[in-house]
Amino acid sequence: MALLTMTDTDDLQPATRKSRDYRIPLLLLSALVILCDRLSKNWIVHHVRPGSWIVVIPGVFRLSHVFNTGAAFSLMETWPPHAVRLGLIAFSVFAVLVVLVLLWSAGRALTLTSVALALILGGALGNLYDRIRFHHVVDFLAVDIHHFHWPDFNVADSCIVIGACLLLLEIFSPIPHDPAANSQSHPS
Repeated sequence: MALLTMTDTDDLQPATRKSRDYRIPLLLLSALVILCDRLSKNWIVHHVRPGSWIVVIPGVFRLSHVFNTGAAFSLMETWPPHAVRLGLIAFSVFAVLVVLVLLWSAGRALTLTSVALALILGGALGNLYDRIRFHHVVDFLAVDIHHFHWPDFNVADSCIVIGACLLLLEIFSPIPHDPAANSQSHPS
């Protein structure tokens, strides 16, 4: 019968230790995105008249109050309102369900992917709430760079874009080289 040394038991511990599950904290991050989105939109609705704005950085950034009945960046705004709204709600519900399933699967670990999915989920739910309740999304962040005007957006849109960028970073980041894996697959 062999005796286990201290280093032998240390090697056994990681296999028996349960790793932390990050799904609940990631869902809380999504809830935080929704809360920030709702609070910011409520502030705009109560402090800026529709069609008006408050200049924050002259010629660069202002807070506006715009009703977006179309898709991202006011796409499809000229389509029949009822068709656009129902189509966007259906697409958003489908997207939320897909992202939720992906987050539930990826959320056991804290990675760029899981954080990205949490941000996208929160942003999608924030805008979905507006579409269902108000029939439009309140956009209020307006950016102008020289003569270029970026379409107005909101906190939910920002989180969706940040989440998408994090996913791209994860997708295009180089895979770390593990020398131990090569030595095991190619015996000397």
